[in-house]
Order: sequence, then structure tokens, then C-alpha cells
Amino acid sequence: MSNPLYSMMNNQPNNLIQRFQQFQRMFKGNPQEQVQRLLNSGKVTQDQYNKAVQMTNQLQKTFFGK
Repeated sequence: MSNPLYSMMNNQPNNLIQRFQQFQRMFKGNPQEQVQRLLNSGKVTQDQYNKAVQMTNQLQKTFFGK
């Protein structure tokens, strides 16, 4: 199975950065509340959330050494 992050980037790192910047501009509200709503509605499963947290932790280690 391919890495979803690489698929999203489509081998273009700038594409990922641009998409994130667009997301930042459009996002409204409290992130924790938004995530909880998605979990409560079933649009996101606990497993999907856990995988996203793991990816975030990996990215933080890669970019920030944390």
C-alpha cells in the first residue's frame, strides 16, 4: 500500500504546502471541537483518527526532531 502522504503530494512537495495553506485560510472554529464532531457523526472513525495522529507525530519528528 502506498503512503497516503506521498499520494496527496503527487510527488510535488509544494502541492502539499499549498493545500495546507489553503486549509489554514479556510478553517474556522476550534480544531478539537471540529474533530470531536467528526468522530461523533461517524464521518471519521476512531481508527482513522488514530492513524492521523500517528502521521502527525511522524511529521513532527521529521520536521522538528520532536
